[in-house]
Amino acid sequence: MGTHLFSIAMAVALLPLVGALIAGLFGKKMGRTATHRMTIMLVGSAFVLSCYLFAEIVLLGHPTVEGVLYNWVTSGTFQFDVSILLDRLSATMLFIVSFISFMVHIYTVGYMKEDPGYERFFSYVSLFTFAMLILVLANNFLLLFFGWEGVGLVSYLLIGFWFKRESAVEGSLKAFIANRVGDVGFVLAIAAVLTYFNSLDYPTVFSHVTLLVGKTMPLFPGLHVSVITMICVLLFIGAMAKSAQIPLHIWLPESMEGPTPISALIHAATMVTAGIYMVARMSPLFEYSPVALSLVLILGATTCLLMGFLAVMQQDIKRVIAYSTISQLGYMAVALGASAYDTAIFHLITHAFFKALLFLAAGSVIIALHHEQDMRKMGGLAPYMPITYLTFAIGALALAAIPPFSGFYSKDAIIEAVHLSKTPGAHYAYLCVLVGAFVTPLYIFRALFLTFHGQKRYPDKVNESPWVMLIPLIALAIPSMIAGGILITPMLFSTPSMLGASIFILPQHVVSTALATDFQGAKLMALHATQTLNFWLALAGIITAWLFNLGRPQWAELLKKRFSWLYQIFIVKYGFDAFNQVVLVEGSRRLGNFFYKVSDLIMIDGVFVNGSGKLIRLFARMGRRIQTGYLYHYALAMLLGLAICLGWFIGF
Repeated sequence: MGTHLFSIAMAVALLPLVGALIAGLFGKKMGRTATHRMTIMLVGSAFVLSCYLFAEIVLLGHPTVEGVLYNWVTSGTFQFDVSILLDRLSATMLFIVSFISFMVHIYTVGYMKEDPGYERFFSYVSLFTFAMLILVLANNFLLLFFGWEGVGLVSYLLIGFWFKRESAVEGSLKAFIANRVGDVGFVLAIAAVLTYFNSLDYPTVFSHVTLLVGKTMPLFPGLHVSVITMICVLLFIGAMAKSAQIPLHIWLPESMEGPTPISALIHAATMVTAGIYMVARMSPLFEYSPVALSLVLILGATTCLLMGFLAVMQQDIKRVIAYSTISQLGYMAVALGASAYDTAIFHLITHAFFKALLFLAAGSVIIALHHEQDMRKMGGLAPYMPITYLTFAIGALALAAIPPFSGFYSKDAIIEAVHLSKTPGAHYAYLCVLVGAFVTPLYIFRALFLTFHGQKRYPDKVNESPWVMLIPLIALAIPSMIAGGILITPMLFSTPSMLGASIFILPQHVVSTALATDFQGAKLMALHATQTLNFWLALAGIITAWLFNLGRPQWAELLKKRFSWLYQIFIVKYGFDAFNQVVLVEGSRRLGNFFYKVSDLIMIDGVFVNGSGKLIRLFARMGRRIQTGYLYHYALAMLLGLAICLGWFIGF
């Protein structure tokens, strides 16, 4: 049975790769219809197989499946294999990734129908799915790194898909470079794992973690740090870039330059969730590093709050949802830092449904308005696009954590988990997520009201999107409504939990036990939501959004003028982009010019190359002057040499 499941898991990963290769190599010859049918069929088959794996591993409790596809290289005592791990966590992620990708593939048929790069886009999306599935299935750091870099590379291709637009090219480069910064930490972490564990395989590394507890490594002369802490911090630097945590979040809003379907895929189930998944997978390491957990907790909380404020200030509908993604990733990081890994994955799942729904619904609006994304040029769309409006509203309610929608259960669990956590920084994080509970409905319902309500601010007649775009919206709206209530008990409060042994938590870090004392079922949790501060903050956010955008819009202008200094801080995005431009971009350019002028021109060209030539010419001129050809000159030189030798001998 294990071999059978291993083969199916490999098929799930490889089917999108086959689709990517066929679409990329033969798409133009096959034509548009054949290309999208073939890629959708292969990704759909991968989704069906992932459903089977989810049922076998998670629902029926089949033991973990591990297997080696082939040996990549053997070097001395080290053996590096291409091997997969199919457990409860990876089976769950396979299901989510393949489902969202399947919906995006179907949606793309309508969204990209007039694009000249139609076949190329399907090839890229399928390749992106393959890279994420490999990342999820990896059983060692080597294959994890392959998938990690794969999603980074293909995201560059997808964000810059419209490569004739300068903004798309800049956005793709920004994403690529920012992720390379994080990858420096990730590579160093892998090197440290290999150095101290003599292996890159998860089972070997995780089983030997306790042997390194208390062991230190030199960081600087006279400064030693914990080996496990250093590895975890370096791993999280990689996760910070992939999952857009401050200060490496700058690339994610720029990813909006790509087509909307890929925005949904990147933000919902692939790439940005890779960092969250990786930290959860590495829970046996992070649990032994309180410093790393505090770092994850504090940075996640800061990201959650600050990016939520920026979402309120955006006028581009896709950028509102993009900053929302960064804020929600902050919620997940907070849960990871509080050792509530299962809660983080729970929010990852519910977020995948409603965030993909919001992006695709926004794409439906953008197509209807001929690629207009500015919400100030929308308004009053609800009667003309009722299905898009309804699905966007469902996504907004789920994101705002209004019961009984999915986001309510996962976000409420995160807030309570951090409230119960003893990790240093938990009080600060709790304050941030509470304020975030107000800010989240404020920005998403602001987008809803500006887009679908109020006065009509566009000249053309608007029609509802075609069914090939609406079917994925409806399919995503259903789990956005019910998935949270269905999953909360098996994910957090059953024994064993839905993720089982794939998550490791030290007894002193467990918060689910305390959470379980007040949990009486999903229905009662939704009914008793009015007794929680989170609910009233969310409701206040919705009312505030209505008041400042439909009821009393002049109040927003008044506040903007009254607090112009704060508004300016939000407009410049806290100065992160300016800092990067001045310090990193201009600084690196000036540093490069300095090294070019000093090292290259002066030292290498001036001293070593030209200087050596000048020195040889100097010696040659001196030698030429000595070689006069006159006998008495040579006799004089001999006498002087003899006198020097005699003087030296007598003195000696």
